[in-house]
Amino acid sequence: MSVHEECGVFGIIGERRDNIAEDVYYGLYALQHRGQESCGIVVNDDGVFASHKDLGLVGEVFTERELSGFPGGKMAIGHVRYGTTGGNTPNNIQPMVVSHQKGNLALSHNGNLTNALELRDMLELSGAIFHSTSDTETICYMITRERLKTGSIEHAVQGAVRHLEGAFSLVMMSSTKLIAVRDPHGFRPLCYGKRSDGCYVVASESCALDAVGASFVRDVEPGEMLVFSAKKPGEEPVSYRENCGKAVSPCIFEYIYFARPDSCIDGISVHETRVRAGRILARVFPADADVVVGVPDSGLDAALGFAAESGLPYEIGLIKNKYVGRSFIAPSQEQRTDTVRIKLSPVRSVLNGKRVVLIDDSIVRGTTSKRIINILREAGAKEIHLRISSPPFRHPCFYGVDIDSEDNLIATHHAPEQIAELVGADSIGFLPLDCLKEMSGHENFCSACFDGKYPAGIPKDTRKDRFERKLSAAE
Repeated sequence: MSVHEECGVFGIIGERRDNIAEDVYYGLYALQHRGQESCGIVVNDDGVFASHKDLGLVGEVFTERELSGFPGGKMAIGHVRYGTTGGNTPNNIQPMVVSHQKGNLALSHNGNLTNALELRDMLELSGAIFHSTSDTETICYMITRERLKTGSIEHAVQGAVRHLEGAFSLVMMSSTKLIAVRDPHGFRPLCYGKRSDGCYVVASESCALDAVGASFVRDVEPGEMLVFSAKKPGEEPVSYRENCGKAVSPCIFEYIYFARPDSCIDGISVHETRVRAGRILARVFPADADVVVGVPDSGLDAALGFAAESGLPYEIGLIKNKYVGRSFIAPSQEQRTDTVRIKLSPVRSVLNGKRVVLIDDSIVRGTTSKRIINILREAGAKEIHLRISSPPFRHPCFYGVDIDSEDNLIATHHAPEQIAELVGADSIGFLPLDCLKEMSGHENFCSACFDGKYPAGIPKDTRKDRFERKLSAAE
């Protein structure tokens, strides 16, 4: 089974601006935490699309020279993505651009379709030729197929969406319209805002609205499609809700790890959610210790909550090198270990001789946790009591989060006390599964990576399945 991707999408529309690509640049910078492998921008200049995309961080791919080379336009979209094993090829970089008889389409996608390979088979049998391994290209083809049969892009998108299963938050543009779509379950976040100059902005997270000076309007509802018209800049978007009303299950992992703490998703503050997780941990798994330390960045808020609830002092015990990407994203174990080595540095005066409560957001493979604990031991920590602000990961995710197969999930094969021994902690405590509702404030959410309950089903066929069948046939 291949590892899935987590991405960030962004779009802007309004009166024509000469520097519209810069707006997308700042929006993608705010979403950089959602993807550090590649990025791209497409500007629509009266139906003519200009694009640039490449492997690398936003600041590396879009130099002043690249940004000044974009034309002006009324709308533009962007995307940040992190690569996965076998998936970080140039052909997979988004936004994807498709030209057809009725014009152009550019699309950015965050999520993962569970029926992508079935749809791809159907399209290939009808003559489609694919240039990437991403399910985003499948979505492009589905929309294009519908567009050739319908009178408008919005009807084409609605027709295509009915065939899509799984997770998809989409930002796309035709020659005259910017469209935002969120899957009926609402797995991945998507919101929009408005600036004082009349521009509308759509983004994965509200922090990206802040980055370009837009005021948050609301989240795109699960199943909803919003259509913004370049012919009527500044006018409210048209909302299509035919696919709304199904069981909603936003991804709980957005609150635990992926989203920035200054974002608000579906009306709930990410920062406050993480603080509540820390408070719960302090009540359920208290520790006789001297200091509370959080693992930067997504463990810091929970550490604040643990310290506040327990009465223990909160200290900055680990300093993060801001120029190193997330070790969670590194494609091999060797790279993950090397990244942690240069990514985090201990504050020895805080740790030496102390009994430390170490707060982290998750344990997936255990590689990173073991290395961090070794760093603390080397800095003189006397005891390390590891507290995790999520339940144990026991199942893969099929909806767009980079959770590996069960073969590599440490909690699938080991009890908590065994995990503590393997990573070198004196004790360990995970957020109880039945406390997720209290933590998030959500009545309904997707926690399949913890409990194995998949609200949108699982793929009937995967690339790994096909590869194994090919090997079997060859034998």
